[in-house]
Amino acid sequence: MILALEREASDLHLVAGTPPCLRIHGAIHFLEDEPLQGDQIREMVQEILSPAQVKRLESELELELSYTEPSLGRFRVALFFERANLAAAFRVVPLKVRSVHDLNLPLVVHDLARRQAGLLLIAGATGQGKTTTMNAMIDLINSERRARIITIEDPIEFVHRHRRSVILQREVESDTHSFNRALISALRQDPNVICVGEMRDLETIGTALTAAETGHLVISTLHTQSASQTMDRIIDVFPGHQQNQVRLQLANSLQGVICQKLLPRVAGDGRILAFEIMIATPAVRHLIREGKMEQIHNVLVTGKEQGMIPMDHCIRLHYERGLISYDVAVSNALDPESFRSLRVTRESETPGPLTSLPGS
Repeated sequence: MILALEREASDLHLVAGTPPCLRIHGAIHFLEDEPLQGDQIREMVQEILSPAQVKRLESELELELSYTEPSLGRFRVALFFERANLAAAFRVVPLKVRSVHDLNLPLVVHDLARRQAGLLLIAGATGQGKTTTMNAMIDLINSERRARIITIEDPIEFVHRHRRSVILQREVESDTHSFNRALISALRQDPNVICVGEMRDLETIGTALTAAETGHLVISTLHTQSASQTMDRIIDVFPGHQQNQVRLQLANSLQGVICQKLLPRVAGDGRILAFEIMIATPAVRHLIREGKMEQIHNVLVTGKEQGMIPMDHCIRLHYERGLISYDVAVSNALDPESFRSLRVTRESETPGPLTSLPGS
């Protein structure tokens, strides 16, 4: 764990038969240690588990938890078995919540966090900074509004301090039995803002839509790659006979969608955030009501004045500034063919200011 922090790793992995390994700037690096034995991993892991957690791991064969080492920091821990051996993944969680300014998020994201009600979604694959962005938005609300914020997480990662707001952080399993039960209960706890770590099932999504419709700001995450895919994912969770009603609810309550990807910098000194932003303008709401999700991309292309940007446009701007390589740009683009004209290398160019991003 000490090495993970010293080398600014995002994750530490323990797997029987291999040395410990770190994920640094998105890539796996093995430590120069002897391969771990299954018994070694079990001994290390049992030191951080309570008797109840050990029992649950043995019965369910998987366990997620948050762990705090006062001298080091916080970790999100995933424990599981592979080939009959215990394995562990430790995600490093900074003790300090990074602000929207620290993350260089566009001003339009700040504006979305300041909305009083509605649904705000942060989308992207695992490990792309969704939770970090969500907590930065919570931090902004906490610093500006006198509000009551309830978070429902599995597990709790960032710990917030009360500033202008009161923040109640509930963890699935230790504080509540499920996201949906906690969300239903939250509606009776006088919240202004409800943050759901992940919308995983029909019941949670349905309750989140209802909460957003009834005067609460609801912030949550989904594992989707684009704004249009995010809309489809929410609607497709429901049976066919409910989907028209869900489209109406979504069109009425949605405030915006932020899709994220962390791309390796060409200089090898970290990763840079690429994003797609969709604002729920009247045009977007109309497309959602009509089920014309395939036309959302066109609205993103023409919606720069409202703060919108397609993912591929953001990736292209990063490439043109010399911040990412051509291969990274093509492999992460939603439409790789649109990048074929960018084969001219720019390694010798000096990056200029990124003035074309909306709201920055």
